[in-house]
Amino acid sequence: MTAVKVVSASGKAGKAVDLPEEIFGAKVNIPLIHQVVVAQEAAARQGTHAVKSRGLVRGGGRKPYRQKGTGRARQGSTRAPQFAGGGVVHGPVPRNYEQRTPKKMKAAALRGALSDRAAHGRVHIVSGFIEGDVPSAKDASAMLVALLAKAGNSTHVLVVADREDQLTWKSLRNVAGVHLIATGQLNTYDVLVSDHVVFTEGSFAAFTERAAKQQEVKQ
Repeated sequence: MTAVKVVSASGKAGKAVDLPEEIFGAKVNIPLIHQVVVAQEAAARQGTHAVKSRGLVRGGGRKPYRQKGTGRARQGSTRAPQFAGGGVVHGPVPRNYEQRTPKKMKAAALRGALSDRAAHGRVHIVSGFIEGDVPSAKDASAMLVALLAKAGNSTHVLVVADREDQLTWKSLRNVAGVHLIATGQLNTYDVLVSDHVVFTEGSFAAFTERAAKQQEVKQ
């Protein structure tokens, strides 16, 4: 079982917290993760694209010229697809891109993504980002930089915090390169596109507790 030390806002490492093996030591199933991420991105599509067919384009009700004797191909409407300003053939229509993804698949993919990050030392836990009660983007950013300095360069950091933790939200919500989400919003895609995953102490406890309950229900 891997242990991670809880880092304070001052940068001091405190007690060690064990990362549950069933969550952060799971098998990384790449095809499963790919399927879940594709489904997640598909569900984010609006699907409102649409074009007009020849029946929807205004005008063109009169036959442009007589049927025979002109030497040209017969035409019934200037709104046919071959004319400029005509309708579109087989164009996109509004549709729903959502794919059915069982909850067990989503949970397994998330465990695999977190396990991959944990295996490379990219999962961190902090007791807080600010010393005091006043939000500060500058101080929170400096704390993150110091925390991740030893782990190498990082351009995208995922921070998981409780919704009630307004100090963290107000301090990090506009910091470049930081994606801040609530505990219940943690998902496979955001984990994969992030170089590091940083939990606050409260969000880590809430997430592992909920994941443990889900495991008990399955059994």
